[in-house]
Amino acid sequence: MKKVAIIYWSNGGNVEVLADHISKGAKEAGADVNIKIVSEAKVEDVTSADAVAFGSPSMDNNRIEQLEMEPFINQFKLLPNNGKKLVLFGSYGWDEGQFIKDWTVRMKEYGFDVIGDLAVKESPSNDELAKAKELGKILAQ
Repeated sequence: MKKVAIIYWSNGGNVEVLADHISKGAKEAGADVNIKIVSEAKVEDVTSADAVAFGSPSMDNNRIEQLEMEPFINQFKLLPNNGKKLVLFGSYGWDEGQFIKDWTVRMKEYGFDVIGDLAVKESPSNDELAKAKELGKILAQ
């Protein structure tokens, strides 16, 4: 059974809804899922998982949340990530999702294998929720 970690930061609830759907998809595919808000997460949650999903809304200047998510993500810059499967997800309001593209490049530089991403404008549609669930299934493979 694959271990999937889902770590996210959410303010308005949109990122949390995406995290829940990714979790449902991974569980349906048979994975053991560890889902946490970033303030409760530890580096070991990621390093001990077979696959990971990180979620954040786009904040100021098209960046992930800076007070909790950014410091957590930064810890992986110097760790060996060995091509660990990663999905990135989040929501945005004004930047057309550029933050997810920038975040993808960064995580590849950190040694992750980014196998999918999902950026939704404001709140997710039913189609986007279905895509989130599908991303969870892919992580569990």
